[in-house]
Amino acid sequence: MARSGPGQAQRLEGYAPLAGGGVYLRGLSRWQAEGQREDLADLYVESADTRPGEEYRGRESFLRRLADDVRRPGFDMMIAEATRAGRAPALVGCAFGFPVRRDGSWWRGFSGPLPQEVEQLTASGRVFAVTEIVVHPHERDRGLAGHLQERLLTSHQASLGATLVDQADGAACAAFRSWGWQDIGEFRRPPGPTVLRVLVLPLGERSAPKPDGPARNADTGRPRGADAMQPGVR
Repeated sequence: MARSGPGQAQRLEGYAPLAGGGVYLRGLSRWQAEGQREDLADLYVESADTRPGEEYRGRESFLRRLADDVRRPGFDMMIAEATRAGRAPALVGCAFGFPVRRDGSWWRGFSGPLPQEVEQLTASGRVFAVTEIVVHPHERDRGLAGHLQERLLTSHQASLGATLVDQADGAACAAFRSWGWQDIGEFRRPPGPTVLRVLVLPLGERSAPKPDGPARNADTGRPRGADAMQPGVR
């Protein structure tokens, strides 16, 4: 796992330090993310709410999604590392995604007219799709997911985050709303039957940190590693 050098890691503002150390956030380039793919997959497996025997399937699905996303123009990733006295930094969280294209193609499948403000921000290149958020179970009571998503948007200079969540997954919808996301409508992309909710996060409107739920695919809202997982909507 690559380590951050002096000046590279940023201490998480407003985040209580762990015993004997703290938590730091730093960005990874697409090449660094590819180099840490196995570490990221390990974090995913440790964080996913999976059935016994489903770990391998969930890990491979995560690696495929990561491989697809790192090839997208503007791909960006933020990771969180915990440090403790006498130990090397440990990967405890990540969030990543890519910019929504200005031509609005990402929104095809949205039911009804797209809100004017969202349409304008898309055309100006200021919308970023957050496709994955993973937080280690030991860190979920500290609201790390909210800090990761906010720092990811800030580092990309986006004004609005966007994601898609399975309408049937009430826990996922509630989790995203607790992190400040707002529901703006319904999304369908044939031939898939799944109804998705479109959630957006205006930068600077994140709510106070709350406990994080199981690791989820932010495009589908399904618990990561679940046996019914579908490919993420891209």
